[in-house]
Amino acid sequence: MANLASSESPVIAPIISKYQWSWQEQSITIAYETDGVGAPMLLLPSFSTVSSRSEMSELASYLRSNFQITTVDFPGFGDSSRSKLDYSPPLYRQFLVDFVRDMYLSSPVIIIAAGHAAGYALNFAASVPDSVSKLILVAPTWRGPLPTMARGQKPWLKVVRDLIRTPILGQFLYQLNTTPSFLAFMYRRHVYADANKLTPELLQQKRALTQQPGARFGAGAFVTGGLDPYLDRSEAIADLQSLSIPVMVAIGESSPPKSKAEMFALAEVSNIISCTLPGTLGLHEEYPIELSAEILPFLIKS
Repeated sequence: MANLASSESPVIAPIISKYQWSWQEQSITIAYETDGVGAPMLLLPSFSTVSSRSEMSELASYLRSNFQITTVDFPGFGDSSRSKLDYSPPLYRQFLVDFVRDMYLSSPVIIIAAGHAAGYALNFAASVPDSVSKLILVAPTWRGPLPTMARGQKPWLKVVRDLIRTPILGQFLYQLNTTPSFLAFMYRRHVYADANKLTPELLQQKRALTQQPGARFGAGAFVTGGLDPYLDRSEAIADLQSLSIPVMVAIGESSPPKSKAEMFALAEVSNIISCTLPGTLGLHEEYPIELSAEILPFLIKS
């Protein structure tokens, strides 16, 4: 049974709080924050080695005057608990169901979700349709980095995932993939379109996220495809076609070709509104002004 326990400060905005959640009889502390006034809105950051609600902060700042915004760190990421759990789609699907239920009670919420989180938000909207009023999928993805390179799920991916979970070898493998130089390389290649925005301060903040105790468990699951919300594009299309709520898909014009093709496939579904913006997989963080300008008319329209 989940419950809310606020740790808010009257002099700090937004309000930072903790959500106590239980999964398989283990208590997990989830970090989230609220800001703004208006219709309820939930912002979900993309899954990645450096996933954090902070990547949605600037976007939230441009929407706060019209909406009451909640941003949240997923279990295993950001400032949430990073226990040695089996991080997998059932965990995150149930987390989203419980979090939305407890935060918003019976009120439908607008959801803006990036990357893999977009896949989870899409599945949630299809599974609990009365809980979502509008849905925005930002650079939506459903296949992790290694499965993308391997052209699908392969048996050896689970072997790698299990190795990453081991105490010594796992930590070594994880550290190899979270060095400052490797993080900078991945950001330049897939996350930011403008390398000039990758300041030493930004990369230092991202690196710090990877060094928290237990960080390798959730990150390792993501990289090896263990968090993929769908196994096939047809599953995502089917969920999207089942929705009757307004849906927008935002596509980064510089996204990797395989990911971009999947985004356009979603955008081509009947009655889906789409837009193409500067940026790549991290466009929600890199181009929040452009994104907010594009989605606000969609959000405000009744």
